[in-house]
Amino acid sequence: MANNFKSLKGKKFLSMLSARQERFENSKAELPKDGDNAMVLAKALHPKRQHLVIESVTDRGEDCKSFTLVPDTEKGTTFLAYFAAGKYLTVFETIEGMPVTRAYSISSSPKESLEGKYVLTIKLVDGGLMSKYIFDNWTVGTKVEVSAPSGSFDYQPLRDAEKVICIAGGSGITPFLSMANAINDGDEDFELTLLYGSRNADCILFRNELAELEAKCNKIKVIHVLSDENTQLPDGAEKGFITSELIKKYAPADENYSVFLCGPQQMYEFVDKELEKLSLEKKYIRHEMFGEFHNPSSQPDYPSDIPETVRITVTIQDKTYIVKGSSADSVMQTLEKNGISVPARCRSGECGFCHSHLISGKVYVPKHLEYRRLADYKFGCIHPCCSFPLTDLEINVPVAK
Repeated sequence: MANNFKSLKGKKFLSMLSARQERFENSKAELPKDGDNAMVLAKALHPKRQHLVIESVTDRGEDCKSFTLVPDTEKGTTFLAYFAAGKYLTVFETIEGMPVTRAYSISSSPKESLEGKYVLTIKLVDGGLMSKYIFDNWTVGTKVEVSAPSGSFDYQPLRDAEKVICIAGGSGITPFLSMANAINDGDEDFELTLLYGSRNADCILFRNELAELEAKCNKIKVIHVLSDENTQLPDGAEKGFITSELIKKYAPADENYSVFLCGPQQMYEFVDKELEKLSLEKKYIRHEMFGEFHNPSSQPDYPSDIPETVRITVTIQDKTYIVKGSSADSVMQTLEKNGISVPARCRSGECGFCHSHLISGKVYVPKHLEYRRLADYKFGCIHPCCSFPLTDLEINVPVAK
């Protein structure tokens, strides 16, 4: 901890003292007229909902688009909440009468939020309900409702090392693009080495933007890792997959480093096994939210002889509903498919926004999505977004906000 405090460069704060003292001396001894200043700031940074409108749409290949969103002043949003690079927005939509939420990492820089825009880069997922809806319906002028920026994938100087190996796959590049821009803008201060896995050179998202950032800023290094056997390698690229040996090749040999991962489920499963070979401290390995999980029976510890259909009795305040659903769907998916709105943000078990009380029944939670505290086990609480019913259930769920 002492070393972490030493890394805080105190001199840069000294220049603020004279200006601060001058404000104190010139201030009047009276209560602020705009109420609690702390609450004003909190509401600005953490609004419950933000109303936006799509300003432009950029195609990034057959199955990927970037959407630029700006404040919808007609709905009362006049400015955007600021964020740290690595955060996500939760998108709220109603699809065929069903309330649906999905979280998408912000690919634009924090600086751009102060200029009045967010950019979400979204990949069309085969069978994905929300992504298909977005591709079919989001055009210039479409009104969109989102949460405040959320998540814990941002760089933390007191926890993370000064040198970071960022591992991305496919559209998992989005938070790292935001981080790289933040470093170039001077809003973040760490060295970023990006190992970006793609099938071939044509599949690389933001290839030109990453090259420009690398050329402008000596704290950014980009290595493309291409998996297709017959692909032609661009200058400086690596062939194959992101293994422990490849990570060691680009990681500092004589000092600590952090590893940040963001990508599809298959990449996490592969890279996590490779990271075990490096014996890094747990705090130095950071995962972006996993996203909505499907097919729990694919996990080695999933129980056998589970009924295909289950009944869920859910109480929300003074209303009780009884619904049926598939044991292959999470509790949240089953409730949403039956038109019941559930509080949701990350859909990965991490944020705890859907924290609910399990009164009776049993659920399965994949190990990599198990973020519950010890008290949750003691008092029977679950996260419906990543809990899969093994029996009929009875639960209490908070009101969606």
